[in-house]
Amino acid sequence: MKVNGINFETVWMEEHQLKMIHQNKLPWEFAIHTCQNHQESCEAIREMVVRGAGAIGAAAGYAMAQAFMLAPTHKRDEFLSNAKITIESTRPTARNLFYAVEKVFEAGKKSVEAAIIEAQKIANKDKDDSRNIGLFGSNLFKEKTRVLTHCNAGWLAFVDYGTALSPVYTARDQEKEVFVYAGETRPRAQGARLTAWELHNENIPHLIIPDTAAASLMAQGLVDLIIVGADRIAMNGDVANKIGTLDRAILAQYYNIPFYVAAPGSTIDPFCKNGKEIVIEHRSTEEVLYQQGPDELGNQHKIRVVSYGTEAWNPAFDVTPAKLITGIITEKGIIKANQRSVEAFLNN
Repeated sequence: MKVNGINFETVWMEEHQLKMIHQNKLPWEFAIHTCQNHQESCEAIREMVVRGAGAIGAAAGYAMAQAFMLAPTHKRDEFLSNAKITIESTRPTARNLFYAVEKVFEAGKKSVEAAIIEAQKIANKDKDDSRNIGLFGSNLFKEKTRVLTHCNAGWLAFVDYGTALSPVYTARDQEKEVFVYAGETRPRAQGARLTAWELHNENIPHLIIPDTAAASLMAQGLVDLIIVGADRIAMNGDVANKIGTLDRAILAQYYNIPFYVAAPGSTIDPFCKNGKEIVIEHRSTEEVLYQQGPDELGNQHKIRVVSYGTEAWNPAFDVTPAKLITGIITEKGIIKANQRSVEAFLNN
C-alpha cells in the first residue's frame, strides 16, 4: 500500500535488520521500527509494534532467519533451539507465527541462506494470498455494500493488502460503492486507530462505531455484510480472532447478516481439532485499566480510566463456532466452515 505516495510493506528485511511499521505509534505518527536481532524482533512482536496474523507470521519467520544469521559457533544448536522457543512464546494464539517459525527453522538446518530465502518466501506468499483473498471476497460485494469489520485485518495486519479489508480495496478498485463501519475494538482500539487510518489513507468512506453499537446498527438494517480476520482456524472450522468477534457472529445470525472470515491457509492449524484446543492469549490488565494518546503538542500521556482498587480481565481473543460462520474467504476461494471443507482445502 502507499503512504504519502510511497509503497510500503508492513514488515521486511534489510540485511540482518528487521524493519516494520511501528503500529503502536499510529495513527498519530508514521514511523519505521528497526530490530537488530531476533531478541529485539521478539520484543516488537510481544509489544505489538507489529501485529496481525500475517504480519506476525512474516516477522516471526524473519526473526528465526535473524537467529540463524547471528548464531554463534559455540553451542550453535542450543542457541537456535532457544531462539525458536523464544519466538514462539511471543503470541501463543497466532497460528501464522508457528507456521513461519517451523518452516524457517527446518530450512535453516540446510544453510543460513536457505533460512533467509524461506522467510522471504513466506512473506511473499502472505502478500500473494492476501491479494487473492481480495479477488474472491470482492464477489460478495454488490454495487453498493455496507460492510462491518472488527479489529484490523487490513494491510497493516499482513505484509500487504490484508484479509478482511482486501475485498474492500478490491471492490473499490472495481468501482463498486463501499462503505465501512470500523468497530473500535477495545481495549487497544485497533479498529479505531488502525483500520480507520487505513481507510482514510485509501479514501474509502467509513465511520468508527463503539463496540457496543454494533447490535443497534444491525437492528436498523444498516449492515449488509460482515467480514473479520482470523488468528487461528481449527480443523472443524472454529475460528479464533480478536476478542469481540464472537459477539459479532451471534448478532449476525440473529439479524440474518452474512458473516465471513477472511484468512489464508497458513492460519489453519492442522493439529487443532476444534476451538476448545486453541490457546487464548491473556494480555496485561493495564490495556483495560489505562488509555494512552498524545496531547496537542504530540506528547504521549497514559491515564487510568478505571477506579483504583478495581482489576480487569483481558483475553486477547475469543473463539467463534463454525456454525455461526457463513464462509471462509481463502486464497483459493470461499469455503464452508466445516471439517470436510477445511480438510479438502488443505489437501487441494
